[in-house]
Amino acid sequence: MKSIIQLSNSDLPFIEVTIYYKNQSIKLPHVLIDTGSSSTILKLDVVEEIGLTVELDDVLGSISGVGGSEFVFFKTVDAIEVDGFRVENFQVDIGTMDYGINIDGIIGMDFLLHAKGIIDLNELILICKQ
Repeated sequence: MKSIIQLSNSDLPFIEVTIYYKNQSIKLPHVLIDTGSSSTILKLDVVEEIGLTVELDDVLGSISGVGGSEFVFFKTVDAIEVDGFRVENFQVDIGTMDYGINIDGIIGMDFLLHAKGIIDLNELILICKQ
């Protein structure tokens, strides 16, 4: 299966992602593709609407980047879908993501490697080849 996803025509490569969790779903319109992020991260304020909240048995961790560090918790979502390309039972990090820009999440290298992703900056597309 091969999917071609159009990237936003802005300074940063944003895409729309749909998250499925416990028979609910939510569309996240401002998700950044970030090859510098090892994991996929979702913004707590947005995804708690479908029940993606911290629970007593959740594993906690921290992530660090150029903007600093923050605490996250880990969840496995039923699926993550990008323009018809769907990955089932995918682990994501969930955090506050207070980065000073309008962002709903980050697609990291974990998803890109799983999808065998190719980013074509000339055409502004992400090709998922899995």
